[in-house]
Amino acid sequence: MPRREDAVKSTSRYRWFVIFVFFMFMFLHQTDRLMIGSMQVPIMDEFGISDSQWGLMNTGALVVATILYPVWGYLYDRYARAKLLSLASLVWGATTWLSALMRAYVPFLATRASTGIDDSSYPGLYSLVADYFGPGLRGRVYGLLQVAQPLGYLLGMVLALMVAPLIGGWRSVFYLTGGLGLVIAVLIFFGVREMPRGRAEPELEGVEELRQFHFSWAEAKLAVQKRSMWFIFAQGFAGVFPWNVITFFFFGYLIRERGYDNDSVLFTMAPVILILAGGYFLGGMLGDMLFKRTLNGRIVVSSAGVLLGAIFLFFAIRTPIDQRSQFFVLMCLAAVFMPMSSPNVISTIFDVTLPEVRSTTQAVEYFVENSGAALAPLMAGLLADATNLETAILVICISAWLLCFVLYLGALFFVPSDIRALRAQLRQRAEDDRAAHAVQAG
Repeated sequence: MPRREDAVKSTSRYRWFVIFVFFMFMFLHQTDRLMIGSMQVPIMDEFGISDSQWGLMNTGALVVATILYPVWGYLYDRYARAKLLSLASLVWGATTWLSALMRAYVPFLATRASTGIDDSSYPGLYSLVADYFGPGLRGRVYGLLQVAQPLGYLLGMVLALMVAPLIGGWRSVFYLTGGLGLVIAVLIFFGVREMPRGRAEPELEGVEELRQFHFSWAEAKLAVQKRSMWFIFAQGFAGVFPWNVITFFFFGYLIRERGYDNDSVLFTMAPVILILAGGYFLGGMLGDMLFKRTLNGRIVVSSAGVLLGAIFLFFAIRTPIDQRSQFFVLMCLAAVFMPMSSPNVISTIFDVTLPEVRSTTQAVEYFVENSGAALAPLMAGLLADATNLETAILVICISAWLLCFVLYLGALFFVPSDIRALRAQLRQRAEDDRAAHAVQAG
């Protein structure tokens, strides 16, 4: 008995080591991916490009990521997820170095597009985490992991605005972050173990010899056909538009239309981004808490988050330019609510899908998201060229988030029944495995 307890404790400690490794992967990968937004002005000046060309450059990476999401999802459900994540980290380092070498706009456009290859590698990470943590903790764990995204954004700001001028410019920073990608690849390859799919599901707890569940096209088809997933897919299509517009245009907006210099941008946005980071964890925690009371708990938190985030962002952007304190306060309030839906959407997908098709299902969700949102930077650039950045940000962000709110309301009618159906299916699997084990033992 003591040996079993020691093994349980060891597994519990190890799974938090895995979270640390994945946090560092996401933190440094998001730094590499998002810091280009803070480099908008020097890169545009060096290549002599317009807002539309800037938007096209960022759209390229999103298009590549969109195309590859289903490929990554299928591979993750068929093969060892940890080893594939190591490969993704290796690709991240190599493509970032290639971007740093380019000296003209067209080659740089092509190499930046290639960075989308590893951007679509996240479904396997979240799927593997789901086999280390059960449904009652997933929202918090995903929220904790997603704290890495805004922190990476913040580090990207520091590297772009403060470090780059000291070490030779934005290319030198690309060499630095690309090198870190190679280091993380080695750490994942040797440090992260695969887990049996479905191991953390409560219905399968106590099954001594859990069978290996294999990817099935039939099950994948059934997963994406669930009614709750229709609304999740639709809100994902709309919901990612604002994030891409904010990522690639907000710094240019602050500098060019609100009159901020680099130091003002950093000291205004750093606290906002830290609050945004807390919003991910807060959203996941609230989603887990409400999920214990009602199967719609995660959707309730998500719908409240997008609505309140849209309201506060609208009033922030409409704040007069000379009212910087008011702008700052409203941006902080928007930052609390904007990310709340993200960890809850991932948890909801895994609440209604079988373990062996989770990477594929989430990859389909990301594919739907990015298939439209890949055009968001280009659309924002065209709209900004025709009007201004304030109008582009407001029109795209507010309309998209209000549509998400309506779609979440629709999901409320279908999520509970799909969750109950999955739990019944997992209970049947557990009974079948116990019966098979009893026959073998006899």
